[in-house]
Amino acid sequence: MALTIAVESPLQDEVRTLVASLDGYLQPLSPPEFQFQLTAEQMADEDTTVFVVRDDTGKAVGIGALKVHDATLGEVKRMFTTPAVRGTGAGWKVLRAIEAKARDLGLARLVLETGSTAGFEPAWALYERSGFTPRGPVLDYPDSAYNCFYEKTLT
Repeated sequence: MALTIAVESPLQDEVRTLVASLDGYLQPLSPPEFQFQLTAEQMADEDTTVFVVRDDTGKAVGIGALKVHDATLGEVKRMFTTPAVRGTGAGWKVLRAIEAKARDLGLARLVLETGSTAGFEPAWALYERSGFTPRGPVLDYPDSAYNCFYEKTLT
């Protein structure tokens, strides 16, 4: 299966569907107060670049976003692929695209927050294989038993 990744607007029905699928997957895994999900509207902010993964039929099958916090720091957000493309490298490819954009912007570091409960194992594996290392809380996220944090130095 050929996959393509491009920067696209999150304000498309297909992307909204992916965001809803991601939210639906995440909701039972931890309490709502420890989930920090961007809406499609928030992802459309100027500080966020959204990458959409499409299959060879043009169907949107994955997303990921880069949120820029300042001249040196970016955050990986909303990483998700549909079950049909899991295990094909789609997540790795979108993460590579996010990193490339961050480097193009001159960012020195990427951080991310993800869940710490069962169900997040594939995310941890992807981030760790991609050179992210566990760390303490970042940005304004709370330190809790439901969240874990990663970072990667780019320069």
